[in-house]
Amino acid sequence: MPYANAKGVKLYWESTGKGDAIIFVHEFAGDHRSWEPQVRYFGRRYRCITFDSRGYTPSDVPTDPTAYVWQNFCDDIAHVMRAAGEKKAHIVGLSMGGYAALHFALRHPRLARSIVAAGAGSGSEPDGRAQFRRDVAIGAEKFLKDGMAKAGSAYAGGATRLAFKRKDPRGWQEFHDQLSEHYSLGSSLTFRGYQKDRPSLRDFEPQFAKCKMPTLLVVGDEDEPCLDTNLRLKRIMPAAGLVVVPRTGHTVNLEEPDVFNATLDRFFADVEHDAWPARAIASWPVSAVLAPGMAAPRRATPGARPKPRAKRKLATRR
Repeated sequence: MPYANAKGVKLYWESTGKGDAIIFVHEFAGDHRSWEPQVRYFGRRYRCITFDSRGYTPSDVPTDPTAYVWQNFCDDIAHVMRAAGEKKAHIVGLSMGGYAALHFALRHPRLARSIVAAGAGSGSEPDGRAQFRRDVAIGAEKFLKDGMAKAGSAYAGGATRLAFKRKDPRGWQEFHDQLSEHYSLGSSLTFRGYQKDRPSLRDFEPQFAKCKMPTLLVVGDEDEPCLDTNLRLKRIMPAAGLVVVPRTGHTVNLEEPDVFNATLDRFFADVEHDAWPARAIASWPVSAVLAPGMAAPRRATPGARPKPRAKRKLATRR
């Protein structure tokens, strides 16, 4: 079994196909198996590399809580690339993997050809951040106390997974069963160290505003915790595009694999043919009507009454 060495932490990885590399980074409720629909599709023309994050067997499960800081999950992508002998790759992440992928563009820009961040941003909005962190702390305890069979089953049935269960009960059941096989200690430490204590994506808006890495944001329209954050990132990142998949929840790559694969396929082709440029500042609309350079209409002073028209003097007949 191939392993990457992440400064003493062994990370299990798999490789399928030949060609330009795509690194897939799984979500909290997933593992390397979560990318099977993508590996089967892209493995025909790309080298697809999947791996299990720290805390997910057969990768190592460190018992030191400090091993689960968010920076490590981002840097682990680089360790896997190094082990696989790849100097540059498309990086595709879902949820916490999407968070890592976005930061990979900031921390390791020379290693990325492009970034795909799907379902990223939970807990980033200010009005819900405190509750998000409280809920994650509760969940971390439940994974230890109740075990993965019980706590994992409850997590798989969360609100953002219901669309998946409704549309594809067989696929959702497979997702549910794989989640229940995870190691409870690793899930708890990941939940507490990475999910709970990571900064909000909004804290990095100045850095994202300068990032010209080709980036594709993908989110389901029923993935409510992530919608606003993805819209903000689209507005801030000059080389970002946003795809919203209708009637779809958090597990977008499994729930709608055909749409997801086709969208990524087009994105990779555009990037590889230099057809995904960063937007020029002039393309950011200031007016919904007027093009740049057109004179803006005069604005009336708020509350001011319009001046009455001057009366025309009638000509006096002589």
